[in-house]
Amino acid sequence: MPAAQPVTTSAELLQALERLTDADFVALDTEFMRESTYFPKLCLVQVATPAHCVLIDPLAVPDLQPLWNFLNDRARTKVLHAARQDLEVLSVAMRGALNGPIFDTQIAAALLGQPAQIGYGALVAARLGQQLEKGHTRTDWSRRPLSPEQLQYAEDDVRYLVPLYLNLRDALEEAGRTPWLFEETRELELPSLHRTEPEAAWKRLKGLDRLRPEQRATAKLLAHWREETAIKHDKPRGWILADDALREIAERLPGSIQDLENIRTLPGGIARRRGDELVALVARGIELGAGEPASFVPPRPEPQQLAMVTKLMNIARTTAEELKVSPEILATRRDVEQLVFSRRTDRLSTGWRKDVIGDRLIAGLQGAT
Repeated sequence: MPAAQPVTTSAELLQALERLTDADFVALDTEFMRESTYFPKLCLVQVATPAHCVLIDPLAVPDLQPLWNFLNDRARTKVLHAARQDLEVLSVAMRGALNGPIFDTQIAAALLGQPAQIGYGALVAARLGQQLEKGHTRTDWSRRPLSPEQLQYAEDDVRYLVPLYLNLRDALEEAGRTPWLFEETRELELPSLHRTEPEAAWKRLKGLDRLRPEQRATAKLLAHWREETAIKHDKPRGWILADDALREIAERLPGSIQDLENIRTLPGGIARRRGDELVALVARGIELGAGEPASFVPPRPEPQQLAMVTKLMNIARTTAEELKVSPEILATRRDVEQLVFSRRTDRLSTGWRKDVIGDRLIAGLQGAT
């Protein structure tokens, strides 16, 4: 593959896409910044095929729509590693989710026995025997000009995806697991996966079921307000209100700004600037508490249930070893506990997992009851 071609003008973009268009797959990566913003700022898009590699500068190219049209072509497989974050960044820039099919090399590797969260560098070393340079993971990709070292790092991030994809694609095909891979990555096309609607922001919070109804209603209102405020001002949600402060406000239900100032996890500046809004949200939450269900503390698992979880996890691990797949991608402990504690199966009752492990675990559970 020749050296990567920088793309900084609309004419260069069209020329680059023309050279890339013959391939039935493209390796894809992004560099972005989001430390001080709610929305990620796309700073570089790297695209490679077996014959070409281009580094597209979205801060310089005035119109990226030809690139989005090219990437959204369903006749072309998009290859990424640990794709969720890149797809979220692209969905913001494209104003919509990227069309598949998507080939995530991290998921493919897990289906072939590698750890479920294996990093790109470790996977390239394991499958291709190539050691990649490190050192620019925390660089400021929005600054121009980019250094030769930054450009080389960005190029390597996508260049080796091409042989990695070919290696993993062939191995999956030989093992008969290609349908498993595309079943796993189909959900990556869902727009809801890459954005949080303000009214659903409370679902990010844990343990709300254990709060009293008025506390839970307040936590939901605070999460909604925080998300809307973060979006409006394009600031990280934690800069608006940290999770621990949100939780403490919901638990203590302060009725005045003075009460807010007594909450140790809430910076004084926020209490002064946002105090009236927060107190009003608490008052509204107390009113809405009547519509919330009572607190729910899950019962402590019985010894026989815990024993069954251990038994089924052993079956899952043994099956994973036999198949040479990552145990986590086959069946997580959460999957098994869900099956034992509530007789719900979710992931284990559909698709490839049902045939490979789900029916076996359900049979093991039913055989003991």
